[in-house]
Amino acid sequence: MNVKFRLSLMNFLEFAVWGAYLTCMGNYLGIAGLGDKISWFYAIQGIVSIFMPTLMGIVADKYIQPQRLLGLCHLVAGAFMLGCWWLGNEAGFGQELSDKTLFIALYTLSVAFFMPTIALANTAAFTILKKNNLDTVKDFPPIRVLGTVGFIATMWFVNCAFIDDSGFGFTLAENSHKFQYTYMQFFVSGLLSIVLFAYCFTLPECKLEKKEGNVSLAETLGLNAFKLFKRRQMALFFIFSALLGMCLQVTNGFAGPFLTSFKGTPEFADTFAANNATMLTSLSQISEALCILMIPFFLKRFGIKVVMLMSLFAWVFRFGFFGIGDPAMPGVLFFVLSCVVYGVAFDFFNVSGGIFVDQECEPSIKASAQGLFMMMTNGLGATIGTLAAGEIVNAYCHWEGGYLVGDWTTCWSIFAGFALVIGITFALVFKPEKKPIETITH
Repeated sequence: MNVKFRLSLMNFLEFAVWGAYLTCMGNYLGIAGLGDKISWFYAIQGIVSIFMPTLMGIVADKYIQPQRLLGLCHLVAGAFMLGCWWLGNEAGFGQELSDKTLFIALYTLSVAFFMPTIALANTAAFTILKKNNLDTVKDFPPIRVLGTVGFIATMWFVNCAFIDDSGFGFTLAENSHKFQYTYMQFFVSGLLSIVLFAYCFTLPECKLEKKEGNVSLAETLGLNAFKLFKRRQMALFFIFSALLGMCLQVTNGFAGPFLTSFKGTPEFADTFAANNATMLTSLSQISEALCILMIPFFLKRFGIKVVMLMSLFAWVFRFGFFGIGDPAMPGVLFFVLSCVVYGVAFDFFNVSGGIFVDQECEPSIKASAQGLFMMMTNGLGATIGTLAAGEIVNAYCHWEGGYLVGDWTTCWSIFAGFALVIGITFALVFKPEKKPIETITH
């Protein structure tokens, strides 16, 4: 079978696991009695991203081939996710969880083993492509886009699928329950993880390579990349990476509950947006897939600073459009626009930022520097930002009748204002070096 097809299927399943619950989990948490903890559920992903990818990276470098470790991590993550589904099933539809602490613990363990798989999937793909004499720069992006397609596919599935006493289907009937509002989203995620576990053991080998010479503890843990902070440009870049990272999980955590809250308002209760929040927000991922393909053109034409500024100001519009929209026409068009600009907001900093780090660093610390970039954005930044956003939402909104209602306009305005301040500050203080970068040796 064609190796690019096999890697595309691996990426499809990898992100399908995540898409099953990431954008709709908040709705179920509100029903399960954990509505005030939504921010913590998303912050956990950032917390474990600070150390788990590094630890699993060490294991993949020295002890277990990355494609096999990818499978084993999914086995463990899937088992714990199915445990979350089981606890929800025991409580029943529309009921609070009887053991919330155990549910949080199982979810935490599942996420702890899932988050490293994103890096492991990339490592396995690059290794297999090189082994087959393929061009990673040319051949990997289309493979990675299939991951976004997988994410969208499960978003649509949990949005449309329902379950009742007779089973599940796709035609909503009386007394049925959509997956996006129930614990069934965790079942879909856990089951796909188990499938990917089995599939990973059919992939080509990624033989371990023994490192020559002595490797310091700092190099092993990726700590040597911190010397990049000696350069003003890189120090500013990583600081702004953390600040922008504070925006990353806000809409993943709260866009679903926000859109669904309109079901509690009679004039919007029957609108498509209010009843299909997961499908509507999937437009964000479609935009993301398209924007990945646009980055090389914009980088070549405008340079790294302008591309990053586009991302920062796109976050202003991402939040701002949510704040002024509503599910009816023409207000729903603002929701659509918010999803469209998400592709620029997410990709133009995350992907172009990774390219910038690769260009600015000497070969011996490229991998460690990428790890530092991920830690600052998806780890430190996302954790702080998600918790702060949770405090803001809890201050202005409350759960009532299964919906998170309140002054959402103020919440989105605060988020947009934060992004605007960061964008203006970045434009004023960040100045990319135009001369060749000297190699850092100490």
